[in-house]
Amino acid sequence: MNPTSKKFISLFLVFSLMMLYANLYAKERRGAKLIVTKLDGQRIKGELITVKPNSLLLLDTEGKDVSVGIADIKVIRIVYKKLGAVGGALVGALGGAVAGVTLYGSGGIVLALAGVPVAVFARIGALVGLIAGAILGEVVERGKTIRIEGKSASEIQKTLDKLRKEARIRDYK
Repeated sequence: MNPTSKKFISLFLVFSLMMLYANLYAKERRGAKLIVTKLDGQRIKGELITVKPNSLLLLDTEGKDVSVGIADIKVIRIVYKKLGAVGGALVGALGGAVAGVTLYGSGGIVLALAGVPVAVFARIGALVGLIAGAILGEVVERGKTIRIEGKSASEIQKTLDKLRKEARIRDYK
C-alpha cells in the first residue's frame, strides 16, 4: 500500500471517529428550534415539543410551555443549528487536508512545498476553521421558512405532518 492511500485511510478514520463520537454521547431527543410569527406580529421563539391537531406546543426561551393555535400563525421559521467553533474546526481540518493533498500532489507546487506533510495543512485549516466558526458561527443562522397564512386546510395538514418529524414528541395523540 502506498503512502498516499495510507494518508487517505487515516484521514477517513479520524474524521469518522470524530463524527461518531458526537452521536455516541447524544442526550435526549431535542425538538427543532422554531420562530413562530403570529398574525398580530408577535414572535415566539422556542423548541418544538409536539404538533397537536390545532396547535403547536413550544418550550420558549424562558422554559415555559407555550401553545400557539394554527389559525393564529402567519409564518413558521425552522432554525437549524449554527456552525459554531467545533463545526468550523472540522470543516477547516477537512478542507485543509484536501488542500494539502491537492498541493502536495500537484507538480509545480510540490517543489516549493517539498517535505511539508499533509497534516500541516489540516492543522492550519482546523485553526482557521475554528476561528471562523467561533466568529461567524454565532452570527450566521440558517433556516427554512414555512408560510401558513393563506394555505388551504389540506396544505396546512401536510405541512404539520412534515413539521411533526422535527418535534421532540412525534406521536402525540
